[in-house]
Amino acid sequence: MVKAPESRLLIPPLENGDRLSRFEFERRYEAMPHLKKAELVEGVVYMASPLRIKSHGEPHGFLATWLGTYQAFTPRVVVGIEPTVRLDLENEPQPDAVLLVPGRQATIGADDYIEGAPELVVEVAASSAAIDLHDKKRAYRRNQVQEYLVWRTLDCQLDWFMLKADDYVAQQSDEQGIVRSQIFPGLWLAVSALLAGEMATVLSVLQQGLNSPEHQAFVQQLSQEQE
Repeated sequence: MVKAPESRLLIPPLENGDRLSRFEFERRYEAMPHLKKAELVEGVVYMASPLRIKSHGEPHGFLATWLGTYQAFTPRVVVGIEPTVRLDLENEPQPDAVLLVPGRQATIGADDYIEGAPELVVEVAASSAAIDLHDKKRAYRRNQVQEYLVWRTLDCQLDWFMLKADDYVAQQSDEQGIVRSQIFPGLWLAVSALLAGEMATVLSVLQQGLNSPEHQAFVQQLSQEQE
């Protein structure tokens, strides 16, 4: 008789809807190396379905390009694409993207996972019915994620929330259609251009932000903190 590997005998598989502690979630996740993405949100396991290119993959790529360009010109800032974030004992999401300065709110642990709340989190969602605008939003708010972006691709809408007095307030575009980050100076987003897939315009507006006095002062501040 062939015996099953010990890990399979002792560790149950992850299943959608499981209610687990973060420790047990990680234990089961690590025992399933073939699994590409699973999240623990408010103590409940969510496992990703196959992703479509136009409603998720391409928008995700646009946002990664925008954030990666900002990171290239801003020392000490870290961009993460689908990183595991140990947010609290009931939440271990894998956001589509995060932006953080390690040591401010979140740290990068010895095992290379993010511990705590990144300053900015980005999610791509199908619609307003998605978990991103409900349970995840509540968990991010409670853990002091300062800015939270949700691109609702089927609704052709982008929500940019700013944490004020322990609640999220929707940020509005200015008369030029631009939203400016309050946490990361110079991180400017031409929302309409992004929704239309006009990345040349998105990056042009971002470059204006990178050339602004506010971003230059932020770069100087980050450099001084590192000395």
